[in-house]
Amino acid sequence: MTTDAFLADCRARLAFDLLSNTWNAVVLRALRDGPRRPVELRERIGGISSKVLTETLRRLRFNGLVERHAHPGAPPRVEYRLTPLGRTLLAPLDAVGAWAFEHGDEVMAAQEAAEATQD
Repeated sequence: MTTDAFLADCRARLAFDLLSNTWNAVVLRALRDGPRRPVELRERIGGISSKVLTETLRRLRFNGLVERHAHPGAPPRVEYRLTPLGRTLLAPLDAVGAWAFEHGDEVMAAQEAAEATQD
């Protein structure tokens, strides 16, 4: 695998793909304090539908960032938790969050200015 971010098989591009989906980062952050059931995740994450949450959890499992644990019994109970690999993404997500906190007003001002010029 190459380190040229412009090539399809670059590892940096893999990371960019993982972080480009808004819900991936949000679900990872929601799982940072421990395992959660899907209903708990939906309650914790505003605006996510059951369908999108399910798709996101499947995508994160496919990439080795989240694991699913089914508890025996009736009714069946499922929890999701970060894997050790998933935990390694928390620091970069925190860095992006800190950047957004510091520069979010500037980004929103730029968006408002762009919208104003479109009218």
